[in-house]
Amino acid sequence: MNGVSKWGALAQFDWSAMTPEFTILGVATLLSLIDLFMPKKSDRRILAWIGFAGLILAGFFVVKNTGHGVVSIMADMFRLDGYANGFKLILLGGVAFVFLISINYIDKNNIIYSGEFYYLLLTALLGGMIMASSADLITLFVGLELLSISSYIMVGTRKNHIQSNESSFKYVVSGGIATAITLYGMSFIYGITGSTNLYVIGERLAQEVQNGFSFIMFLGLLLMLVGLSFKISAVPYHMWTPDVYQGAPTPITAFLSVVSKSAGFAMILRVFLVMLYNLQDIDKATGQPIPLLLGKWATIVAIVAGASMILGNTMALRQVNAKRLMAYSSIAQAGYLLVPFATFTILLYEQTIFYLFAYLCANMGIFAVMMLVNRDQNTEDVTSFAGLYHRAPWLAIAMTFFLLSLAGIPVTAGFVGKFYILLSALAYHRYWLSGIMIATSVVSYFYYFGFIRQMYMRPGKTEAPLKVPATIVIVLIVAFVGTVAAGILPGSVMGYIHAHFPFAQMLQTAGQ
Repeated sequence: MNGVSKWGALAQFDWSAMTPEFTILGVATLLSLIDLFMPKKSDRRILAWIGFAGLILAGFFVVKNTGHGVVSIMADMFRLDGYANGFKLILLGGVAFVFLISINYIDKNNIIYSGEFYYLLLTALLGGMIMASSADLITLFVGLELLSISSYIMVGTRKNHIQSNESSFKYVVSGGIATAITLYGMSFIYGITGSTNLYVIGERLAQEVQNGFSFIMFLGLLLMLVGLSFKISAVPYHMWTPDVYQGAPTPITAFLSVVSKSAGFAMILRVFLVMLYNLQDIDKATGQPIPLLLGKWATIVAIVAGASMILGNTMALRQVNAKRLMAYSSIAQAGYLLVPFATFTILLYEQTIFYLFAYLCANMGIFAVMMLVNRDQNTEDVTSFAGLYHRAPWLAIAMTFFLLSLAGIPVTAGFVGKFYILLSALAYHRYWLSGIMIATSVVSYFYYFGFIRQMYMRPGKTEAPLKVPATIVIVLIVAFVGTVAAGILPGSVMGYIHAHFPFAQMLQTAGQ
């Protein structure tokens, strides 16, 4: 009878909330079975198209789930809300781009076991989607590890490539240390509150700090921030990024730069905003109570953001390898994305999603072009882009717009994203952080424009036209339209985000 009652309790949950996750899980399982029974010499690219269809179907279910109230199942371990849906669309879009890019990258000489490449992408995506919807430290950690372990394997899929093997090993070691640090911080928070549910932790931490802040509490929070900074490539856990980006297959580098980073931000924002939302701090200037998210914690995050922007942009100046350069660019972009969190602006969520959308379009477009050029020239140096305008004019023009977006030049989505973030920093009197944003953005012009100089002002080794596969054309068109449209009509995009993915739902209980 006890077993029957347990099954009855499970049947009462609204499992339709997990339809996108079930879809991705089902497709990943299907791909693994097809790959198992396919002849060894068969072309595995059919798996990519099946996986791509699964991504479209999962995206349909996410859109279908938008506009509803909060749905919570399994004692709030999994939540369906506007916050999660926004991040899931970013994750699904990023992996869809990676699938299209990889179709023309995978071959038997490069990646021996190409079938596993596709379903590992889906299991990593599943981990990211779980991270976006979890409201419990246990399920958050399960999603984090599912994403991480799949990523470790994908980075090392080029079995006969010594640099890929080296970067995979470094990634595993760095990820293991980050996991240990994160768990150590979680153990302190659990020890103080006696719960792993984020909402219960928030309530009990608020009671705990009434008699003054606990050193153990702050230590636990700091350890969690340091450990989770690994996923977003932010200081102080950024060291792995250049080596891993350089050694990984180019589609996986694109995946790490956008999808893994977005999942990391989804986890960081939910964890710390929910846990710290009700905590109060004392303003040193006025002596009045203020939210902790605008006090000591905001200062800590602002320091991390500033350090990431400075280190990422300055180190990128010295790079000649295009993928290492983009790795340091990724560190800098993590700093920009942390600024709204440091200011705790009312538009924090909208600004983050908008900037991630701009970053998704620009980065995926850049890595698609980079994959073509690097393979054609048989080198990953920035000089491989020399003369690209004369070989493929429209390809060079698209690449230019993607670079301008990352640099924050007007008429691009990246400019609008940075402008919104800069206004939030100024509105909350983080003038030093605003100064760092402006100064480091100017510094970034030097290395982003280095690509442009090569494409337009340097002669290439050959004048032969560069052939562009159809799937790459699709990626570039979609990314280009997204970059320009969001730059010209930012109000419409922000309005859509605000209307369909309400941030306030993250702080609501189910049924509200």
